[in-house]
Amino acid sequence: MIAFDTDTFELVPTGPGLRVSFPLSSANGTASTATVLFELDPGAVLGVHTDSAEELLIVLHGTAEARVGDEVGRLETNQVGLVPPMAPHGLRNIGDDVLRVLGTFSASTVVSTFEEPFVEDGPDVLVIGSPIQLAGSREAALVA
Repeated sequence: MIAFDTDTFELVPTGPGLRVSFPLSSANGTASTATVLFELDPGAVLGVHTDSAEELLIVLHGTAEARVGDEVGRLETNQVGLVPPMAPHGLRNIGDDVLRVLGTFSASTVVSTFEEPFVEDGPDVLVIGSPIQLAGSREAALVA
């Protein structure tokens, strides 16, 4: 059994007020599931993006404004939101505490395409579950 603790799993600083990790994916042995665990500081944003697989967003702690397509709603601690595959979505921490979210995907390898990179000149396409870290720019791929 592969297991991890959502309270203590180490997250990597990825952008302003954003820390992320991918505890489960095909890269570490899953057959049909991947996860993302992330935190947003108060006011911080996880930018709008699409994922190639359906995603459940499980709010472990905090309050988020969630956008899925044209719909905007609120998710709070212990609430779950469903994001269809390829639906543009993003989150903003609208609370006073750190927002901690576990995302679970219906595939073990997921391609995430962001409208804007996390940081200037950073990647806007990530592949979750790749045995090697894959990230890049759509612009660079179009030029190649």
